[in-house]
Amino acid sequence: MTLPISFLRSWSCLKGSEMLNVPSQSFPAVGSQQRVTPTGQSRNKVVLKPGHSLLDWIRLTKSGRDLTGLRGRLIEVTEEELKKHNTRNDCWTCIRGMVYNVSAYMDFHPGGEAELMRAAGIDSTDLFDQVHRWVNYESMLKECLVGRMATKPNPAPQAQTSTTENAHVNSLSPPPPLKLEPSTTAAPIAKDHRPRYDWFQTDATVNIVVYTKRKIPSSGCAVVDLQGDTLRVEMLLGRMSYLLHWRLSSEVQGRVDVQTAQSIGKVQVCLHKTVKDKWTRVGQPLELHDSFIQSKERCLFYRECVLVSRTEVTHDTQIFRLQLPPGSRLHVPVGRHVYLKTSVQGADVVKPYTPVDHTLMPPAQSSAEMGSYVHLMIKIYPDGVLTPHLSNLPIGAPLSVGGPKGSFTLRVLRDVTHLYLLAAGTGFTPMTRLAHLALQDITSIRKTKLMFFNRQERDILWRSQLDELSMKEERFGVEYVLSEPADSWTGRTGRIDSHMLQNFLEKPENFKCLVCVCGPTAFTELAVQLVRQLDFSEEEIHVFQG
Repeated sequence: MTLPISFLRSWSCLKGSEMLNVPSQSFPAVGSQQRVTPTGQSRNKVVLKPGHSLLDWIRLTKSGRDLTGLRGRLIEVTEEELKKHNTRNDCWTCIRGMVYNVSAYMDFHPGGEAELMRAAGIDSTDLFDQVHRWVNYESMLKECLVGRMATKPNPAPQAQTSTTENAHVNSLSPPPPLKLEPSTTAAPIAKDHRPRYDWFQTDATVNIVVYTKRKIPSSGCAVVDLQGDTLRVEMLLGRMSYLLHWRLSSEVQGRVDVQTAQSIGKVQVCLHKTVKDKWTRVGQPLELHDSFIQSKERCLFYRECVLVSRTEVTHDTQIFRLQLPPGSRLHVPVGRHVYLKTSVQGADVVKPYTPVDHTLMPPAQSSAEMGSYVHLMIKIYPDGVLTPHLSNLPIGAPLSVGGPKGSFTLRVLRDVTHLYLLAAGTGFTPMTRLAHLALQDITSIRKTKLMFFNRQERDILWRSQLDELSMKEERFGVEYVLSEPADSWTGRTGRIDSHMLQNFLEKPENFKCLVCVCGPTAFTELAVQLVRQLDFSEEEIHVFQG
């Protein structure tokens, strides 16, 4: 898959890859990880004028200025009328039946005017959905709302789908979420590969058992959310997702227990009855219940977590430990990311982070303990929007966590014997659990090597743990590279180049290699280019965008 130049790279913000309501340029749409092709493209960026940051946009939307040109009126917009507003200073666009005047946003758009003008005078829903179908754009553009698209008459009575899809256009309230159905272009899935479920009960409990029909990795695959009388159980199985979704038959206590039998691929979710009565069924099936579709087609689901601790890693990086609610369990597969959402100055700010374990090589957890906490390694940017806010949050503060999302699967590690990790700065975060997985679970990997790029010695994350692991584990090695070293530094210096990679990336004959890359965009693009020049194929390179 070619690295995308996305229309809505754009609704993102600036400082430190932080953003409003959208994953940043460093995290593309449907997954934060993508394979690279020989035709990989760089993304366009523009340097915004002073006074046009994300916070400046928030201030403008709260200033009382009329951003629609309609003095507060909401109108019904015909397709013909929408087409008329297609210029730089008069730019309307439609997203999911809602029309916005984005003229004022032109100078705040990190992707540049040309990218935003692609949406001028048209329905840009498809362009928008190429990147983030779950984006809460209403929050960002609510002061730019012109009105709704006019309802088109239904010429064919049998077109039931069109009637349903357009039913929400009769009022000016926000439209309901899109109902996502399995892709009609996806290859049919063999029936015997599809997971199935069963359930049983005791006097005190109701137990849902999911048979995934495949071995479950040690990191788990279950995402369980019990909110009130609604239960949502999702199994993340490679690029596919299996969902169970009920409104429960009777009241239950607000906690769940999850047990995983990894070798046989079974997950059991235990609910605790409030009243010891007999259930005749689990509950009323809700949207997409018992569906097995591409994970990327699922909308983001958020649960409210609590900040329970903050631990310093370096002078500007901390590990935030978030506790999930008692009714949630979140098993994040290796290489996937979650979305952290909170309110800053009255606006929802969202940022993707790849979870880490609380240490580089944590002891094994019991199945019941897994998924109760999320650990995020976050660098604090003093002039950023989100991270200074996070660093000042009191312990006990709520934070919403959405996901997981991402396209990385263990399939890319199949038969790999030599795993090379190229990381810069906090691009190290996806490498932590990947290294743990390679050393603990995948016996075919004979060697795992990390080349870790930083500015100064004090910036190196988990250095003592990496050094200790390197001394104890003969299958693991680490090399540090500093771009601004002190005089006392005796290790590698400079920036990534072909010479240092040639010495680092061994490619034994008749062995399978994989090179994983993560860091700032410029680092990632240069690293991939250099690796290709050393005759590594597309299948031997994987990029975690970040």
